[in-house]
Order: sequence, then structure tokens, then C-alpha cells
Amino acid sequence: MRDFLNSLASSDPTPGGGGASALIASIGCCLCSMVANLTTGKKKYAQYQDKIDEYLVKLKDLNEILLKDIDKDAEAFKPLAAAYSLDKSTPGYDVIMENATYEAALAPLEITRDIYKLVPIIEDLSVMGSRLAISDVAVAASATSAALKGVVMNVYINTRSLKDREAADKMNVEADQMVNDGCARLGAVYDKIRDGLTC
Repeated sequence: MRDFLNSLASSDPTPGGGGASALIASIGCCLCSMVANLTTGKKKYAQYQDKIDEYLVKLKDLNEILLKDIDKDAEAFKPLAAAYSLDKSTPGYDVIMENATYEAALAPLEITRDIYKLVPIIEDLSVMGSRLAISDVAVAASATSAALKGVVMNVYINTRSLKDREAADKMNVEADQMVNDGCARLGAVYDKIRDGLTC
């Protein structure tokens, strides 16, 4: 963790916002796992036990994916960084640049899809999770919302450079739908929990 943060703070272009967003989402995922672990086996929440068991497995798998996503954005940027260093007279320059830009946009879009999978789980845990850990569900909602808003910036900064505007628009629309829907739903979870704790 410290090595990653030191690299993030350095002048190196990677890791960047995509990896940072994946890390934030991983933290949200781990908070969900904690809430599920604090809920499982409790008589008070027995009606939700099957779903909690399902989420304990799903969250473990999803967190592994998010941890891999931390490096995914950086790896996808490497070909683009190499393309930027090419002379524009290089044979096939335009194709090389276009392909590298597309891959650099696709990686954060795929990470957005992974982060978005947390949204319904957080919604369910806000209802099924132990009331003793309900504040942690709100933190997970906040972190996941921030992760969605963050990672999508790495989609946009690359799609704006694509010459294939149809592909760029398709990626942007998908990203917009996930971020807008996810953040609205996570915001509703956060507000409901906050209101319940402060009334």
C-alpha cells in the first residue's frame, strides 16, 4: 500500500486516477465484506442469511478483481505512452495512436463495470446488514461513488482523442449510464443512513 501511494505521489504518469479509483472501490468492497461478516450467523438477520452467504463469496471474488484493476489502467496506458514518443512520420502512426488510445479508454471503462457491480450489493446491505455497522455501509457507498466518478475521467480523457467518434460516443454513453445510475443510487443509500443516524 505504501509503495503504491508513494508511486502515486511521484512524477510518474502511472499509477494514476484509474488505479486510485480501483483502490478506493476495493476499500468500499472490503467494508461491505466486513458488514456481511458482522451480520452472518446472527439470529436477528436470519431471514437474510442465504443472501449474506452469497455476498460473502461474491465480495471476495470482486475484491480480487478490483485489486487487479489497480494495475490494469497503468498497463493499458503504457502503449499510449509509447505511441506519444513516436515521430508522427512513423509508418502507421495514426493507426498505432488510435489503437493505443482506444485501449487506454477501454481499460477504465472495464474498471467502471467492475465498480458498478458493488452498487446493488451496497443497496441490499443497507437493508440486510447489521445495524451496528450501518455507518460502514454509508462509507462504502461514499467510497464507491467517488470511485465511479473518478475512474470515468480516465475514459473521457481518452475517448476525446479517438478519431472513431462512433466508438467514443458508445463508450461515453455506457460510462455515463453506469456513473449516473450508480451515484444516484449510492447517494440515496448514504442519505437514508445519514438521516437515520442524525434524526
